[in-house]
Amino acid sequence: MNKGTWILDIGASVITPDCVRFRVWAPTVGGLSVKTASNGRLRETPLSREGNEYFSGTVEGVHEGDRYFYGCPDGSRYPDPASRFQPEGVHGPSEIVDASSFKWGDQEWRGVLLENYILYELHVGTFTEAGTFFSIIPCLDYLKDLGVTAVELMPVAQFPGRRNWGYDGVYPFAPQNSYGGPEGLKELVNACHEKGLSFVLDVVYNHLGPEGNYLAKFGPYFTDRYRTPWGDATNFDGPLSDGVRHYFVSNALYWITEYHVDALRIDAIHGIFDFSAHHFLEELGEAVHREGSALGKNIYVIPESDLNDVRVINPRQVGGYGLDAQWNDDFHHALHCLLTGERNGYYQDFGKVEHLKKAFREGFVYSGQYSSFRKRRHGNSSEGRPARQFVVFSQNHDQVGNRVLGDRLSRHHSFAKLKLAATVVLLSPFIPLLFMGEEYGETAPFQYFVDHSDEELIKAVRQGRQDEFSSFAWTGEIPDPQSEETFLRSKINTFLCRDGEHQILYEFYRYLIALRKETLLVGAPCGMRPDIRTSGEQMVVLVRNPAGKPNLMCLFNFSDKAEQFTLTVPSGRWEQILDSLSGQWGGENERIAPQTIDSRGLTPVAFQGYRRTTWHLPPGSRPWESSELLRAEGEAGYPLAGGALPVEEATQAPLQAGVQSCISSHSEREGEAPTALPVEEATQAPLQAGVQSCISSQSEREREAPTALPVEGATQAPLMDSDGFEITLGLRPWGALAYRLMEAGGA
Repeated sequence: MNKGTWILDIGASVITPDCVRFRVWAPTVGGLSVKTASNGRLRETPLSREGNEYFSGTVEGVHEGDRYFYGCPDGSRYPDPASRFQPEGVHGPSEIVDASSFKWGDQEWRGVLLENYILYELHVGTFTEAGTFFSIIPCLDYLKDLGVTAVELMPVAQFPGRRNWGYDGVYPFAPQNSYGGPEGLKELVNACHEKGLSFVLDVVYNHLGPEGNYLAKFGPYFTDRYRTPWGDATNFDGPLSDGVRHYFVSNALYWITEYHVDALRIDAIHGIFDFSAHHFLEELGEAVHREGSALGKNIYVIPESDLNDVRVINPRQVGGYGLDAQWNDDFHHALHCLLTGERNGYYQDFGKVEHLKKAFREGFVYSGQYSSFRKRRHGNSSEGRPARQFVVFSQNHDQVGNRVLGDRLSRHHSFAKLKLAATVVLLSPFIPLLFMGEEYGETAPFQYFVDHSDEELIKAVRQGRQDEFSSFAWTGEIPDPQSEETFLRSKINTFLCRDGEHQILYEFYRYLIALRKETLLVGAPCGMRPDIRTSGEQMVVLVRNPAGKPNLMCLFNFSDKAEQFTLTVPSGRWEQILDSLSGQWGGENERIAPQTIDSRGLTPVAFQGYRRTTWHLPPGSRPWESSELLRAEGEAGYPLAGGALPVEEATQAPLQAGVQSCISSHSEREGEAPTALPVEEATQAPLQAGVQSCISSQSEREREAPTALPVEGATQAPLMDSDGFEITLGLRPWGALAYRLMEAGGA
């Protein structure tokens, strides 16, 4: 990694081993001093004013590890707003940290390309029993084996106490003391890079937490002109906001320079209010990308946004903020509602397959339409933005933790649904994110927890959680956020990944991730979107590779019933690479979908998909052995009409979809599915040239035209053109199939 151009200019900076420079933004304070403690000696040194907004000074005889406060004229003292470490918590002194003392081993690290990100979100305190940065390091081999390429930590800025999600942080530059502080975090980042894993850090710029937040003592960091659900909004566009903007942009640059962080996830930017001509997020993105270039690294900014505003990820050249990607809650909501049937709260805006279809096609589901939940129109169009600009998930800390009981999908939904959800996310063309433990079906909840010391604040937090779930019609007891038991319940149990269905699910995730990497699902040209077809509660997604060619076909059934799906497939030979309900993945050993689909002549195996709904075969029968079966049935009392095409020939004869409707009507009249379709009926259905030639060939050999066509020949319907062919496939309840194009083109 190259040496960057940026250096933090606020806080305590070590100049020499026994000389430290202090600098703080404090435009509303009449005077400041720094109170230091070194080798048992307490000193107070006045700071000089720089212009109208900053105070600074250099102090001799202090060292790394010494502690300090800033003193105000009224005798009060506060930690440094840009403190690098708070060893005694949010109310204690700051500690001097030498940014150059850590010995990094990642000099050759350049980071993972954004389109190759497979994110794994974790909470430090609940990911391991110890709940520290150091305790995560031995788990990196597990994550590497799983196949993820980027580790994303929930916020680690110093928060009150020892238990918190991290969104109540009040010292943005100070890694949490109970997690291991600066040294522990740097060791973790370094270890990630040694394993080839990118490191993503969640940061919070829309507000700071309520306890230990002393920034307002130094200047107008916050404003009462806007409100967030979490407290006073940050002042990004009011009087004296330049210093505030500098503070938070510096924080972003601090993480990527002093901690070698590869990407920043910006929390809830819908809570960042800025009506200035140069939006704060645009300024931040410019600064981060500029420093990334200087470092010779791929550095990304990935915000969470509830706005559905494509400006966030549009290039700056066309009026956007130029950020790299964003979380897409619409994708989650659309998928979640199909899996669970939930319709409370914001889920009332979702629930149809068409919603997920639009998420696949465009990104945002709501792009200006009326939202029942919001009671207004919502969003604008993201159509045309590349898939790599959207992070998608079936679970994350919000969508699990902000449920009343913090319950995961695995607590209430079938094994089949868990596998279906994983397939939809991991075989999508977007950037997938997994939430810790989902890969093996973790059963422990992820509940909301805090560790405040102020009783009034604790009471307010409890009431706030109660109010939050009013729109979800919850009337029961809510887990106490302040209780340590709530925190302990939320610790995951990774040993489950070696047990029963948990192990199968873990291996299923590993396999999906490997498939994703092999089939080059991401990196498609700008604007490239998968081809989507839906029918009822089924959906087919045809994903293209970076060259824009069809590459992968995925079929999903969001229904309790087995269904058929007829679709047009690009010509060529397609191999089945996934059946989520097969015996390999804890399902049935029976195969109902073809292993191979080949436009150059469909083989008998291609009819496995019709067994349940078209043939009505006896138990234990095998459709791919239908030649012998039909003859046996004929001898048993279902005589084939004279001159019927032999099965081995008919199965290669493509028929147009109209034949299927003819078969259906015949079945209704006769009360059962026919084993052969009389020619006088079949000839009224549109026949493809291939079938006609097959009939003619048979007639020449037999010296007469056939009087019947076998049903299995009629149930396939290829399109005889250069672009594709039509096929009908069977899908079991909550099942997922995937095919990869092995050889393009027809015969």
